[in-house]
Amino acid sequence: MICSMFHLAFPVHNLEEVKKFYVDIFGSKIGRERDTWVDILFLGNQLTLHERPSEVLPEEKQGVRHFGAILSWEDWETLAESLTLREVNFKLKPTVYNIGTDTEQAKMLLSDPSGNMIELKAYRNFAVALELEQF
Repeated sequence: MICSMFHLAFPVHNLEEVKKFYVDIFGSKIGRERDTWVDILFLGNQLTLHERPSEVLPEEKQGVRHFGAILSWEDWETLAESLTLREVNFKLKPTVYNIGTDTEQAKMLLSDPSGNMIELKAYRNFAVALELEQF
């Protein structure tokens, strides 16, 4: 399997507002910055945020569109506790499903200030939960 980081680019309303969100909430690092875009290292991956307010979709028009990360169970629990203590406005509060089974998983859902949906997950048994033959 190739080991890599992903790159995701998307529009936002206001660069300063979303930079503050990703840095303050997730501890992200700021990379390259230009007048209308910025690179952010988010959970080990590169987000390029473009200030293009006219391209930002309202939540009701996003459908299933979202992005996120799969964390280790311990990291997910630590982040869930941290976000809860910070009184983050969750779309789905940290929740564990299928407790005690091979498909046990945890997830939470929130959005950045431009309404971009972020799903953070963890699996007790990644291969079984995703029905992978090998991992």
